[in-house]
This record gives sequence, C-alpha cells and structure tokens, in this order.
Amino acid sequence: MASIRKSVIVHRPAALMYGLVEDIESYPQFLPWCTKTTVLERSPEVTVARMDLDYHGLKSHITTRNSKSPPEAMTLDLVDGPFRALSGKWRFVPLGEEGSRVELQLDYEFANRAFELALGAAFGYIMGTLMDRFVQRAESMPEPGSGEGA
Repeated sequence: MASIRKSVIVHRPAALMYGLVEDIESYPQFLPWCTKTTVLERSPEVTVARMDLDYHGLKSHITTRNSKSPPEAMTLDLVDGPFRALSGKWRFVPLGEEGSRVELQLDYEFANRAFELALGAAFGYIMGTLMDRFVQRAESMPEPGSGEGA
C-alpha cells in the first residue's frame, strides 16, 4: 500500500483551510489535473463527491465519502475509483497568530497491477502536489483582516 504524508504551516486560519478543502466545487479552478467535480451528497456531517482527473491524457475518477469534523478534520474513504483501498485524513491545527498547520495522510492501493502501471505515477504526482495547490490557493486569497476584497 502506498502512503503520502504531508504537513505544512500556512499563514491562514485553520477554518479557512478547512473551507478550501470542503469547497469541492472550486477544485477545477486551482487543481490543474481536476477537470470536473460532482457533489453527490452533502450534509453537515458528510460530503460524497466525485473528482474527474486528467493528467497528460490519463483520465480517471475518484469518488470519496468525506466525514467532517469542522474545522479540525476531514476523513476520506473510497466509494469508487481504480483502487482496492483508499483512505485518508486532513487535519487543520490552529497556531494562533502564526496561522495553522495542515496535515494530509493518504493510503491507497490500486485495484490491480494494470491500473497501477497505467495510473500509478500520475496519481503519485497528483497526490504529491495536492497540498502545495491548496497552500497556493490559500495564499492567493486576502489575509483575514487585511481589508482586501471587502
């Protein structure tokens, strides 16, 4: 099983970072390999959504069930996609004036060797850059209290 572990400190509040991850509809605006998202279910406790991916012509999709504990955490579980297993967790830790620490852990195993050979490198790249894209998105937004955008 492959694993990805990322942790970054970002100069934005934990609640804002949580909101960016929950705003699945906006993913195609800042995740270059995400072509479309579809929210299948959303409640205060759970979001089920599909993400269509296209990385240099390699196309796939992932549907996850995201159990939410706002604004501290979100747990991801596989519903559909080219995997035998996929699970993960986002954590958003407030650091006061410093902003927040955002952590992502993801464990996955492709359904079979053919999927792994076809999609493994692309998926590894996508997941490896996911955190960077969220941080870039957050940093492109006005800092809370800066008066910009008001």
